[in-house]
Amino acid sequence: MRGLPLAVLGVVLLAGCAPRGDMYNRPLGANPSAFVAAEIAFARLAQDKGQWTAFRETAAADAVMFVPQRVKARDWLRSQKDPATAVKWQPHAVYISCDGNAGATTGAWQKGPAQGYFTTVWRRDPMKGEIRWVLDHGDALATPREAPDFIASKKAVCGSRPAAALTAAEEGDDMAVGLSPDQTLSWTSIVRADGSRRVTVRMWDGSAMTPVIDDRVAAPAKP
Repeated sequence: MRGLPLAVLGVVLLAGCAPRGDMYNRPLGANPSAFVAAEIAFARLAQDKGQWTAFRETAAADAVMFVPQRVKARDWLRSQKDPATAVKWQPHAVYISCDGNAGATTGAWQKGPAQGYFTTVWRRDPMKGEIRWVLDHGDALATPREAPDFIASKKAVCGSRPAAALTAAEEGDDMAVGLSPDQTLSWTSIVRADGSRRVTVRMWDGSAMTPVIDDRVAAPAKP
């Protein structure tokens, strides 16, 4: 976790002293650091209790993953055994809705000689403050993403509620769109029949829903 800004580091240190449940149930404001802290706690849990255990314990009831087709995370994870060595990962950037009830983190992962990137979309219950992930995906990279000196953070512009951005899907595509309650953060995932996919996160900048994450994953190689 090289180069964490002081504000985020303070949240992480507090998280390390608090019971695990407090990390996901603490009341929150529109605070990017809270989503970074949730991601770091998620990564730490993978090392402490096991990779798929961490995914199971932090997933929302409607969370989705891609294997490579879209699956309901809790259903798929139910039968997964933790690998002997869990993947490690670190957030590099976070984007949140104006109301602070949704956020997206993206960064780098490593496992042995392999490396890649990930994107996680988070949602919090505005009444309980509970944060859980609703979408998780990533891919391998030939060249690792360079760790930034500071975790970039950005909050959507508040004010008028934009109309939801529409993305046309081609015939046979599996497309889903998620929105924050205030519609200032959206995430679109498209999975094609060949297993390739695209995950795009957009933020309201005061005049348009601007892409801030646009991940494209190639179809898996055929055996």
